[in-house]
Amino acid sequence: MTLIQSTRAWPRAWPLAWRFWTRPAVAALALSLLLTACGGEQPGGTAVAELPDAPDKDDYPVAMRSDHVDEYHAVEVADPYRWMEEMESDAVEAWVEAENEVSFPYLESLPARDTIEARITELWDYERFGLPREENGRYFFTRNEGLQNQSVLYVSDGLEGAEARTLIDPNTFSEDATVALSQWSVSRDGTLIAYSQSDGGSDWKTWRVREVDTGVDTDDFLDFTKFTGASWALDGSGFYYSRYPVGEDGKGDGSKAVSIYFHKLGDPQSADELVYSIPDHPRRNPYGSVTDDGRYLVISVSERFTENGLYYRDLEDPSGEVVKLLDDWDANYNFVGNDGDTFFIRTNKDAPGWKVVAIDLENPGPENWREVVPEAEVAMVQAAHVGGHIVTRYLEDVLPVVKIYAPDGSLVREVELPAIGSAFGFGGDADRSETFFTLTGFTTPGQIYRYDVETGETTLWRESNVPGFDASEFETKQVFVTSADGTQVPMFITHKRGIELDGTNPTLLYAYGGFNISITPGFNVGRVVWMERGGVLAIPNLRGGGEYGEDWHKAGTKLNKQNVFDDFIASAEWLIENGYTSPEKLAIQGGSNGGLLVGAVLTQRPDLFGATLPAVGVMDMLRYHTASANARAWSGDYGLSENEDEFQALRAYSPVHNIEEGVCYPPTLVTTADHDDRVVPWHSYKFGAALQHAQGCDEPVLVRVETRAGHGAGKPTWMRIEEMADQYAFLEAMLAD
Repeated sequence: MTLIQSTRAWPRAWPLAWRFWTRPAVAALALSLLLTACGGEQPGGTAVAELPDAPDKDDYPVAMRSDHVDEYHAVEVADPYRWMEEMESDAVEAWVEAENEVSFPYLESLPARDTIEARITELWDYERFGLPREENGRYFFTRNEGLQNQSVLYVSDGLEGAEARTLIDPNTFSEDATVALSQWSVSRDGTLIAYSQSDGGSDWKTWRVREVDTGVDTDDFLDFTKFTGASWALDGSGFYYSRYPVGEDGKGDGSKAVSIYFHKLGDPQSADELVYSIPDHPRRNPYGSVTDDGRYLVISVSERFTENGLYYRDLEDPSGEVVKLLDDWDANYNFVGNDGDTFFIRTNKDAPGWKVVAIDLENPGPENWREVVPEAEVAMVQAAHVGGHIVTRYLEDVLPVVKIYAPDGSLVREVELPAIGSAFGFGGDADRSETFFTLTGFTTPGQIYRYDVETGETTLWRESNVPGFDASEFETKQVFVTSADGTQVPMFITHKRGIELDGTNPTLLYAYGGFNISITPGFNVGRVVWMERGGVLAIPNLRGGGEYGEDWHKAGTKLNKQNVFDDFIASAEWLIENGYTSPEKLAIQGGSNGGLLVGAVLTQRPDLFGATLPAVGVMDMLRYHTASANARAWSGDYGLSENEDEFQALRAYSPVHNIEEGVCYPPTLVTTADHDDRVVPWHSYKFGAALQHAQGCDEPVLVRVETRAGHGAGKPTWMRIEEMADQYAFLEAMLAD
């Protein structure tokens, strides 16, 4: 390991204060402030240092290429980097270390890196809050002072006027702040909180229980869980959760399905009651939540993201039988709430734009369903049961519209949002009229509002402000791009006011395009710094997302997945044709499914981009489903190589399988993390090694592997700042004249 890499790794074991004040970025920040005071260059100025020599093929570690071949439907497909799937092997660990010895020193040496890190650090230092949750008059919320590595959970005995005190401070969980507070759930009387921890970014969680009054943990400890919440029984005697079976190695076996258990407080986990399992469908995962009135355990059963089952158990029924309310697996069914034995369900059954129906448990047949909120011309992305009302949130050309309905389906009012931007929240209890929501945008960090569904009153609760940042210097517009098949794709563009459309602006194009996920305006410090330094930010809403309902989603899945890439390419071409940028000045970025997006368009149109940032991407589309049972659940969007028609579609765009030797690919920084157990890092390992091997010119291909991190959730502030600084410094250097 080189000296530069070694010294960069040291801070990960230091306390935050010492680590912060010894960072090069802090020295750069102090220098920039001094220059400002003396009339010199501001932090956003142009770096004068020369660009260091980029790594080339002789600098990259040699990655063995085997002669491994798989056969799919009589088609032989080479997989020379299959050995990288053994991620704990000495060979893989040595290759990762060698890649980091190339990438980290080079990124550290980029001219603008420390200046960019200093500015990100400066802007990141602002107070921010999470949405409050109320239980029995107590309010629970997260707060971050600014540069705290993990946000702290507070509790107060009232919304206003009561002093908030620290309940859980995850910054104390580990010295390097890589153990994070993940999920938390408060008992109905507000006296106990169940909370989970994630170690090093892993999806695997452990659970503990803390007394709210004393701040002391009980002896309760749960293991072997992923993706589950904790839903308290009405009497506070314990909670329901889902967990995996224990494997031969004593760890949770993620290759099998979960089962629902009830944990009684004070009992060891081994004594937990098995509530429900599905042994005849090992890939179907049940998760349970207790209704607000405590009467029912509602069980959502998932296998893919495109449909689900919905069951329930009457907790007052001594037999304890689970009733399969919706088991046709023909649509998505989301439980919204209940009024006695009437369930409110948000569904896309015969409604691509979604609707809310009421189902009487005594007469549950579809012919007896009552439509409460009909399908609209715009997509309903959320519904909640708050204070006896149905709160619905829609997206109209990606901007929010919120409406309040009575249980009989009559419209009460449309919520007047205080500002334009993304709106999130609107959860609450069936018997309380109080809800909270947050508003945010590309240049506004966020305001949290309290809303009364009964009176319609909106009150500002907390507002975040970023010292030293002037949002009025920027502008945002929305345009519509014509994709290859004529589809109109919306795209937001944000930049400094008054830029010239002369094709010279460095531009960052970011997108996702999958899993019914809608990408709406949001505040990101790294992007702000990018724009401060003259960059343009463009975010298109590709098919595969949920912005226009289920039809929009399905138009970007399975055999239609190429539509997503066509939408992205059309967005890039629009930016060039309209004078914002040029191929040499255009960068693309995406993570997870968005990493797949970048990998696919990078291999399809290497001529179109000046730099690429694929992060934690799904890059081997023929074998993604072999990593875990969770990964197989993605087949609703991707399809499976086991099916011949889907194999042909997957092979046509799979990034790893479409890299061609001798092609000049644009400068690329592949980022992943060695603790990522959602999109396992061997995807990025294979892609990075293949791209380095095939590269037909001198443009760099770097592989940056973060240690003590996972897919992204729970990553500490110091690590996020370092990664952003590396990425934006790389883009600035690669897109320079």
